[in-house]
Amino acid sequence: VILGSGVRLVGHVHLGKNVVIGADTVIHPMTVIYDECRIGARGIIHGGVVIGSDGFGFAPDFSTTSKEWVKIPQTGRVIIGDDVELGASSTVDRGAMSDTIIGNGCKFDNQVQIGHNAKVGDHTVMAGCSGVAGSTELGPMCVIGGYSNFSGHLQIAERTTVSGGTSITKSIKEPGQHFTGVFPFIPHPRWEKNAAIIRGLDKIRQQIKELMNTKKPHNE
Repeated sequence: VILGSGVRLVGHVHLGKNVVIGADTVIHPMTVIYDECRIGARGIIHGGVVIGSDGFGFAPDFSTTSKEWVKIPQTGRVIIGDDVELGASSTVDRGAMSDTIIGNGCKFDNQVQIGHNAKVGDHTVMAGCSGVAGSTELGPMCVIGGYSNFSGHLQIAERTTVSGGTSITKSIKEPGQHFTGVFPFIPHPRWEKNAAIIRGLDKIRQQIKELMNTKKPHNE
């Protein structure tokens, strides 16, 4: 293990083999950092964070009567840049073959999940309970709302903003856009218009009902 000058391990911190931590980084209690992981300088790692645990990698083996799932060895690392803050109980999984990478200046809220082989660009911020599935790449300067999630193997352009609770299921190629919604997610201004329409549906329904009643033939 290599610790830079001024590193603080507050207490009950586990460091695996060959871990490297840059200068002036603070690691709070109950943090676990697995073998071979790298953390840059001036970071803040809050309590209960797990860095370098195995990614969720399994392959089906249905050749036997038991039809079981076989674990795929996760041989990559986690590489975290300088000036990164990870909120309490967040998890960054190690890569399957390539590394999981968190760029410089990233800020994560509590309970953020980063899957294996994912890459998060410099200065991206992620609010609580958001998650990135394996092999997805977020560009720099993205803003990710709480409880939002990204499917695996996506490419997300720089400066993308994602509203809280949004599910991103396909790549976003144009930078600087704002998305909201679940199925499907859409540009935020369009979502606002649709939301306004939904709020007015009850009134529209009543107007249609009254219009239909006025056109009904009257029995003499």
